[in-house]
Amino acid sequence: MQRTINVVMKKKPVDVVIIGLGWSGSLMGMEMTDAGLDVLALERGNDRTKKDFLYPKPADELKYGVRLSLMQEPRTDGVTMRRNTQENALPQRHWTTFHPGTGVGGCGAHWTGVLYRATPTELTMKSFAEKTFPQGFLPEDMQLQDHGVTYEELEPHYDFFEKIAGLSGQAGNLKGEKIKGGNPFEGPRQNPFPLPPLPRTLTDTLFTEATESLGYHPYPYPSANASQSWTNPYGMQLGPCNFCGFCSNYGCLNYSKASPQTCVLDALKQRQNFSYRTNSDVRRINKSADGKTVTGVTYIDGDGNEVFQPAKMVFLCSFTLSNVRLLLLSDIGKPYDPATGTGVVGRNFTYQITGSADLYFKHHQFNPFINAGGSGQVIDDFAPDAFDTQKHGFIGGSYIYTTQGPGGAINGIRVSPDTPAWGSAWKRQAAAEYGHHMMIGTTGSNMAYRDCYLDLDPTYRDPHGDPLLRMTYDWHDNDMRMTEFMGDRIRDIVKKLGPDYHTTSFHQVGDHFDPSKYQSTHLTGGAVMGTDPNTSVVNRYLQHWDAHNLFVIGATNFPQNMMHNPTGTVGALTFWAAKKIRSDYLDNPGPLM
Repeated sequence: MQRTINVVMKKKPVDVVIIGLGWSGSLMGMEMTDAGLDVLALERGNDRTKKDFLYPKPADELKYGVRLSLMQEPRTDGVTMRRNTQENALPQRHWTTFHPGTGVGGCGAHWTGVLYRATPTELTMKSFAEKTFPQGFLPEDMQLQDHGVTYEELEPHYDFFEKIAGLSGQAGNLKGEKIKGGNPFEGPRQNPFPLPPLPRTLTDTLFTEATESLGYHPYPYPSANASQSWTNPYGMQLGPCNFCGFCSNYGCLNYSKASPQTCVLDALKQRQNFSYRTNSDVRRINKSADGKTVTGVTYIDGDGNEVFQPAKMVFLCSFTLSNVRLLLLSDIGKPYDPATGTGVVGRNFTYQITGSADLYFKHHQFNPFINAGGSGQVIDDFAPDAFDTQKHGFIGGSYIYTTQGPGGAINGIRVSPDTPAWGSAWKRQAAAEYGHHMMIGTTGSNMAYRDCYLDLDPTYRDPHGDPLLRMTYDWHDNDMRMTEFMGDRIRDIVKKLGPDYHTTSFHQVGDHFDPSKYQSTHLTGGAVMGTDPNTSVVNRYLQHWDAHNLFVIGATNFPQNMMHNPTGTVGALTFWAAKKIRSDYLDNPGPLM
C-alpha cells in the first residue's frame, strides 16, 4: 500500500541542505557553518541524542543486538538482491548481510569503533596494479581505479578526524620512522595517536605471542573507543571505555565510543546558522531547468506532506546504498549499464571478503563480557603491497585480527559443533563452554567488476511507489583465491595457539555470495570518485560532474573496497572536500576540475 502524500509545501531557501546526519553530514555541517553559511540537515529517521544512550537503555541485547532497532526497516528501505543478471532479484526481508543505520548519527551511532586510514596503495590501486603485475594477469572484467587523491593529500585530514574521534592506538610509522608495537605497513603519520591503545585482553596477548613467533607484526586496533578521557577540537568530551561490551549495533552508554552524538552534534547544534529536521525522507534532488545545477530537495515529512526545500548547495551524505538510489531516482548522472560498460551511477559496487576461526581452550577463561568493540590485535603483513600476491594468483589483501567477545547471553554463546541445537544438552554445553572461545578473523579487500553494480529494481517498490535499489553482486575467483590464502595463514596461527578444538569458515573458489549471513556493513562504490567523468560520478573533490553545486560524500566514493574499515577515509574525504569548497568554490561557484 502506498502512503498518502499531501500537497507540496515550499520552505524558505537555505545556503546548504545536507541529506543524512551521520558522520559525513555532521562534519560537513561544522565546516559549512564555520564558513558562515545557513545550513539545514535532513534526516529521514528519528532524532537521537546522547540522552537516548544513557544506561541502561542501550544494554538491551534483544532490542539492539538481535532486533537491530538502530537499523533501517527493510519493509520501507529494502534492497533487492541477485547474483547475476539471469537471476530474479528478491527483496531482503531482514538485515542479515549488512546493517544500514538510520536516525541521527546514522551508522556512526551503532558502529564498532574501528577507525583506520587507507594505505597509500589502497588509494592508488590501479596505478599499483599497472606497475606491479604483467599484462594479462588481472581479469578482463576487473575495473580498478585510483581514488584521484593521494595519501599525502589526505594525511592532515585523517589526523584531524582522529582527533575529533579521540582515536586510541599505537603509531607504527611516525614521519617515516618505523616504531615497534605499531603497524609498520601503514602510511607515515605526522603525529602520534591522540590516545594510547586500549588495555590488552587475554585474547590479545595470545594472538600477539603466536603471530610474533611466526615473524608477523601484531599491533593494537586503531580504536575509536577512548582509552582515556579526551576533549576533542570541538570541545566535546569522551570518557574512558569501561569495556561494557555494548558497542556493535549499540549506542555507547558511557560516551566512550566516538559517534556524531559524542563528538560533533552538541557543538553543531549550538550554532545559530545550523538547523535539522528529522523524519524527513528525501525523495528527489531537484535539478534546474538546464540540468546543470540542482535547486534543492523534495522530501516527505513526518505528517506525510511533500516539501520542497530550496538550497544553493546540496550535500548527499547518507548510507552508500541510499546515496546511489537517490541519484538514480533523481536522474542525476547516467546510470551504469554492465552490457556496454557505459554510465557511472551504480558502477563499481563492492563489499568485503571475510573469514574466521573459532578456537576452544578448556584451560583459558576469556571473560568475553568484558570487551570493547575496537579492542583487539591485528597483523597487516598481508596487505596488498606487503607481499608477493602475484605468486599466489590474486591482487588484494586482508588484515588478520582477534577481538574479545561478544559476551552477550544471546549472541555470545558458542558451543562445540557436535552439540545439540536446543534443549538441556545444549544448555549444559553452553554453560560449560561459555568464555572458553577465542576468534581469529580476516577482513579482505574486494576488487570492482563489470557485473557487480547497483540499479533500480523494475518490480519491487517502496511505500511511496518508488523502485527499490537492486544489488547485483557475486564473489569472483580473484577474491576467493585471496581469502583461501588468508585462511591458510589463520590455520598457521591456530596451530601455534594449540586449542583443544577449532572450527573454520572461509570462502573457496566457486562459492557464491550468500545474503543470509552477516559479513560487514562496509559497502562501497556506486558513486565513485575519480578524474575521468566517464568512469566516476564525482571528481576528486567529491563534486558531481553534472551538477557543480551537488557534492556526494561517503564510502560510496570508493572505486574498489580496501581491506581496512572505511570510516576513517570517509571522515578524511569529508574534510578534504570541505577545504576545497571553502577555499575555492564559495567565492567562485563552478566546476572544481
